[in-house]
This record gives sequence, C-alpha cells and structure tokens, in this order.
Amino acid sequence: MYKIVAKEKLCPVVDFMKIEAPAVARKAKAGQFVVVRADEVGERIPLTLADWDDKEGTVTLVAMQVGTTTYKLACLNTGDHILDLIGPLGLPSETEDFGTVVCVGGGVGVAPVYPIARALKQAGNKVITVMGARSKDLLFWEERLSSVSDELIVTTDDGSYARKGVVTEPLKEVLERDKGVSRVIAIGPAIMMKFCSLTTKPFGVHTLVSLNSIMVDGTGMCGCCRVSVGGVTKFVCVDGPEFDGHEVDWELLFNRQRIYCDEERRSLELWKSHHCKE
Repeated sequence: MYKIVAKEKLCPVVDFMKIEAPAVARKAKAGQFVVVRADEVGERIPLTLADWDDKEGTVTLVAMQVGTTTYKLACLNTGDHILDLIGPLGLPSETEDFGTVVCVGGGVGVAPVYPIARALKQAGNKVITVMGARSKDLLFWEERLSSVSDELIVTTDDGSYARKGVVTEPLKEVLERDKGVSRVIAIGPAIMMKFCSLTTKPFGVHTLVSLNSIMVDGTGMCGCCRVSVGGVTKFVCVDGPEFDGHEVDWELLFNRQRIYCDEERRSLELWKSHHCKE
C-alpha cells in the first residue's frame, strides 16, 4: 500500500498526488514512469513521473481524468492509499549538455516535461519550453516550467490565455529563428506529438516523443505496448518510452490506442453509476 501524502486539483480534470514510495524515489530519473493499480479489482496503468524527492521518499504523479482508474484516483484524498505502485520503469531521458533544446508539453504532458526540462537545464543546456492546453482552465505548472526554462512560450487553442494557437506554431518559429537547436522533446497527446515531429522534420532537428501506448505489465512480458519505430517493432515499456518522432508509425499507434475504446467507455459508465462519490 502506498500512502497519498498530498493531493490537489490542478485544474477541473487534472489531479496532483504526492505518494510515499521511497524505493522508487531513490532510483527515479527524468522520463521514467510507474505502473499504478488503484485497488484490488483495478487495471494497471502507466503514469510518467512528474517529480520525486529521494530525501522525503515521495514521488509525484499528475493524472487526467479519462478512464476508470484515473477517476478512481481522483476520488482519493490525502491519507488514502493506492494498492500498487511499481517502478521506476522505462529508460531515462538523455539529459546531457546538447546546447539548445526545445521542450514541448501539451495538456497533461506538461507534467512529465517538467523534470526533463529541469534535468536538461541542470546539465547546462539553454532550455526553451513551449506549453499549451485547449483553454486557460486546463493549464497548470506555468511557474514551475518557467523556473527551469530560459524562455517559456504559453499557448491556448481557444485564446483564453496567452497566445492563441497550438504548440506547433511557436515551435516552428523557434526553429526558424534559432538555427542552433540541437533537439526537441515533445510530450502530450499522440496527435500533438505527431505534428510536432512533422514540424521539426524539415529542419532536420532530432525529435524525441514519449509514447503513450496501451500497457499492462510494464516489463516487456505481455507485448501490449508494441509500436513500430523505423520499421522495427519496439516495446514502449522497456525500449522507451521515448523514441525518435520521425521514425514512429503514428497510424499504427493511433489504431492500437483505439482498440478498447468501447470497453473503456462502458467500464467508466458502470463504475460511475455504482461507485463515484463526487
């Protein structure tokens, strides 16, 4: 059992949880994830680490309410427990001194971008960060990202805050203006990561994306998280989660993400009708 020591709502559908997990916190690195099971009848879902503190023995998770498990987590409070939390899993991000890097976070992807940007800044990079959301009420951690960035650009799709538009627009402008950008790291919805990769490809800038495929065990045993990268089958849990965005077979990823949409929708409807306390 893993105790929630702090819980807050970052925006209407996004929850912050700080959880006691000293063994995970001691080993955690930017870009890695954990697999969480809320209760004994729950599914296992991967959540990328948003932060950790090895001294206090805690890890920070940020989850958007999308499916049954994330809604279950949203209903928990400080002092409650999560049944299972395993990790850290996956390969850490490469965070050496590359020169100038651009970090792009879309929606809840802002959370895992934060420790990556922080590690890149600590390594001596010039960090330019682009963060975006559909609207102002879905934005969070602007101050956190600003604190680890040399430049921060904020966008909202509807123009309700900061710059109106999607993250690919300022990303392109940065690449046009700064020929010294050595790599781009993009994390967010799969469609956003695809278009970030399409934006950077003409510039020849190495682009990494953190894939969010369906996952079960997180250790390479089940094969559910397989993706095609450069025509080769890879497993997100052990070969990733970060891959070259220019090599990802995006259509295959989209198709695999949609496999259980009907079952996921039905599961959430049944759980809400019987268990939700909100």
